[in-house]
Amino acid sequence: MKRREFLRLGGGAALGASAAGMAWGRGPVQPSEPANTPEGKADFTIEIAPVAVELVPNRFISTIGYNGSVPGPLLRMREGKPVTVDVVNHTDAAEIVHWHGMHIPPEVDGAEEEGTPPVPPGGRRRYQFTPKPAGTRWYHSHAMANGDLHRGTYTGQFGFVMVEGAADPGHYDQEIFLALRDWEPFYTEMVDNDAQTQGTLQPERPAVLDTRPNGLEATSLMYSINDKALGAGEPIRVKPGEQVLLHLLNASAIENRQVALPGHQFQVVAMDGNPLPAPRPAEVLLLGPGERVDAVVTMNQPGVWILGAPEDDIRGQGMGIVVEYANQHRDPQWIAPQSLLWDYTIFGGSASHPAPDQTIDMVFEKIPSGAGKFNLWLVNGKPYPHEKELTLKQGARCRLVFHNRTNDAHPLHLHRHSFELVEINGKPTSGIVKDTVVVPFFGRISADVLANQPGLTFFHCHIQQHMDFGFKALFHYT
Repeated sequence: MKRREFLRLGGGAALGASAAGMAWGRGPVQPSEPANTPEGKADFTIEIAPVAVELVPNRFISTIGYNGSVPGPLLRMREGKPVTVDVVNHTDAAEIVHWHGMHIPPEVDGAEEEGTPPVPPGGRRRYQFTPKPAGTRWYHSHAMANGDLHRGTYTGQFGFVMVEGAADPGHYDQEIFLALRDWEPFYTEMVDNDAQTQGTLQPERPAVLDTRPNGLEATSLMYSINDKALGAGEPIRVKPGEQVLLHLLNASAIENRQVALPGHQFQVVAMDGNPLPAPRPAEVLLLGPGERVDAVVTMNQPGVWILGAPEDDIRGQGMGIVVEYANQHRDPQWIAPQSLLWDYTIFGGSASHPAPDQTIDMVFEKIPSGAGKFNLWLVNGKPYPHEKELTLKQGARCRLVFHNRTNDAHPLHLHRHSFELVEINGKPTSGIVKDTVVVPFFGRISADVLANQPGLTFFHCHIQQHMDFGFKALFHYT
């Protein structure tokens, strides 16, 4: 069975591989395959340097990027085939590259907390690892910003990685890579406006709410998909009847985001690069920072449309891209989606889970202005570090229970591992395998992780400011 037939029937387990045609939303480009290189030469080279991003004509953003572009080059790797990556740092600050979603050793994963050495200013460092598992991964800076809005994931240091498996890639008509971004962040006392649509269940809501004034939080008023604000770049050009495979990434440092494509449905086939047990259509996608969604869209509504954020102000400030059918010449249309609710569990199964070998409860709290002008974030009653109290038993099935006792929806990321969602706000599910999950405000999620990657393992909220000010932990193995 070819991929087109498989996806039409609601499958998608073979998603890990991909065809040659792909785009950044600007038309086709060539995939970056590792070349056959002599011994001692890298398969890939990433150069970190200043870059100017022209979001709209004659309006440039100065940032730091990879290989002169934002996003950086698409890297295609083969699952199980060792690769060598040279990282050259042309800036005056130490940098580090994290291979998000990979199951690789801590010394190359890309977190100083795990023991990965940074790339010194003006220096270079070589990463050697065997990429796995297959699927949509990404790479990005893992430098701490600590209040500096020109460091870490506030910059343009990010790009897609496709780890291709051995499965028959099948067929689709176009493959498009789209990264959601915010730019020019600033601090404000106003409550953030990130997407937090989850219904009314709040099992972790405290009996008495903290009414102290909120500390400063990063926000933004400029957005893009890839390197262009809505209307400034080339449209995604399609033909009626085409099957378009979208790889969507929230590469933001700040906010959870939603996207919709009026008149069309996203057939969601994978999350964080991992095939879903129950692929289903969705009108709206929610992605927290660090999350990826792979979805197929059947182009069956000729016209000119906007794929973008449902919020009028966010979309109007750049978070969108035009989808243009062949021989259609009109102004792009936007129609608000009927519902913004997002529920991971509709994509899951109903299988029971083995009893965990150990359970670790993780309680998340916020102290408004607890870090000077900024909020302080606590994991089990304290900010980072945590003196080895979080320990995984090697080979065990460990159940992590995330108790979010804050009024923010947090995208939580576990390095070097994947986890299976077990329960969300009391609703059971199975088969949804992720490395980043948004825990709703005052919500609870349980997830099982197989402790089969020995070594230090970093855990954190993928909102840069939250991570910088306490919302992180380090797991140790017995």
